[in-house]
Amino acid sequence: MQVALRERVVGGDASAETLLVVEHDPVVTLGRRGDVDALLVPEDELRRAGIALHTASRGGEATYHGPGQLVAYAVMALRRGVVAHVEALARAAIRAAAHVGVAARFDRARPGVWVEERKLASIGVHVHRRVTMHGIALNVGDDALVGFERIVPCGMTGVTMTSLEREAGRKVDVRDVFTAALLDELSR
Repeated sequence: MQVALRERVVGGDASAETLLVVEHDPVVTLGRRGDVDALLVPEDELRRAGIALHTASRGGEATYHGPGQLVAYAVMALRRGVVAHVEALARAAIRAAAHVGVAARFDRARPGVWVEERKLASIGVHVHRRVTMHGIALNVGDDALVGFERIVPCGMTGVTMTSLEREAGRKVDVRDVFTAALLDELSR
């Protein structure tokens, strides 16, 4: 779907610009720099756990997507540069975190959104002819963290992944806040 939308935007159809916010079935994706060496378990163990394995055209290495995680795919013409786009995605996640009382920050050296030294959201984009695909994955519920135990997330050995619920100490719902923040940040 993203590729088809991107091709329409590349062709000049601004009405095809789309923000998709979804929760995936359990899947490990390998970005352009990722490979199966990022798996801490054999592929058949992933399958037995109900976790699919796919390659993706986004930047970055291995990550996990699943229930409890909001994944935002922004298919749109860049209004500014790639770094500004990535920072806008991060600001939306930071705003969602602040909404539930969690102080988060963007780290350009380790692209993602962090709470102290724990990673809350991963960012991976792909740009073709100044049109973006892919985006950001925000860990909302603790169930979003189970797949990370089976990989080296984003190529960072020893990183601790976290969720908004873990950091806030309670159940949270940020879908509407996160979506509104994404729309606001990406339209600037």
